[in-house]
Amino acid sequence: MHHFLSLAPLYLLLLLGSHKNYAQEKATASITLENMAAVLDTVWQQEQTPIRNRDSLIDLHGVDHKEVAVYQAQYRENHAINIIKVRLILDTYGWPDPGTTGSNGNLTICNVLQHADQETRQYYIPLMKQAVLDQKLEAALLVRAEDRLATDRGEPQIYGGQMKYYPETESFNVWPVYDPVNVDQRRAEIGLGPLAEHLKNRFNFEWNLEEQIERTEAFERARMNQPK
Repeated sequence: MHHFLSLAPLYLLLLLGSHKNYAQEKATASITLENMAAVLDTVWQQEQTPIRNRDSLIDLHGVDHKEVAVYQAQYRENHAINIIKVRLILDTYGWPDPGTTGSNGNLTICNVLQHADQETRQYYIPLMKQAVLDQKLEAALLVRAEDRLATDRGEPQIYGGQMKYYPETESFNVWPVYDPVNVDQRRAEIGLGPLAEHLKNRFNFEWNLEEQIERTEAFERARMNQPK
């Protein structure tokens, strides 16, 4: 009896692990070029519906409402399966042609990746860059992915797509940009227009190169002085 009890937790872990593996295998089974658009449509609904429901409740009742945690748990459970599906698609087919993924396919793939851990997001950046060059992926989705990853890591962004509210000045400004002098060259290489034009049209924000050079230099100095 003593030996049975000592082995019980291990048995339960193995049992739970087998259920998880089965769920993963079931989720990734038979994703083909022919059914990929339908699979991604389902992924979109599974990923976005609990997020929308969660955020609507937060807007109405605040973050402490009991149902918020329910929808958050549902989202996390769905995402654990969705990221497996997306990785299987990308690892099997490379970045798929938009004609295969459907009208919302690229956005679905990028949103699921955006919700993944930093290591996963970084892994697929080169594939996304090539997809942009091959005209399979909109440049704006690459910009969002790469710049958000940089800001999450506390690094300068590459293309200038991310804004932040700064309490000390009570205003929005661009998250510091790597090598701001050449940001328009980097944007042009992936088919985007000048950053100043984008910021004016999207945020009604005036890009001042000299100011941004100073902000980036100050940002880098602060990063260098941070304890490792």
